Amino acid sequence: MSTAQSLNDVNLEAVGGLAAAVTADPAKAQTTWSANVHWTGAFQSEAKVREFAPIKSDEPAGLGGGDSAPNPVEQLLAALGNCLAVGYAANASVAGIEIKELDIRLDGDIDLRPFLGVMPGHPGYSDIRVEVSLVSDAPAEQIAALHEQVAATSPVGKSLTAAIPVSIKAV
Repeated sequence: MSTAQSLNDVNLEAVGGLAAAVTADPAKAQTTWSANVHWTGAFQSEAKVREFAPIKSDEPAGLGGGDSAPNPVEQLLAALGNCLAVGYAANASVAGIEIKELDIRLDGDIDLRPFLGVMPGHPGYSDIRVEVSLVSDAPAEQIAALHEQVAATSPVGKSLTAAIPVSIKAV
């Protein structure tokens, strides 16, 4: 879809209006996001976000799960990929770049030993690799600038690369 008010199916008026609103009143830029997770048995759980259907989680059979849904570390990769897709759509549209096709491939490495308690160390990803395949008629310089902008402004990407305080408490 490509009209004066829309590019890449992005409502440019809405994006511009949001940017103007947070520029005029920086307090409007401060947001809080929430999810509630309910354990449903074994390695299965469901995350409830706003009014959407629950997002199921399970472990692969090789890790003792029922393999009925993506596991949390796969969902983390998916969250990063989805965030990057939003960033590409928004930034390309604002820059006047038409996206013909966008595919994002993500994979990462985790050593299970720290998670399983068989050795000390970092139980999370040690490396995440992202490959972005973007098809557009825009000049290469514009696409390179788009890649830099998206990488620099991805909320999920920056959350993964920054030391963010996480407080976990039993209630």
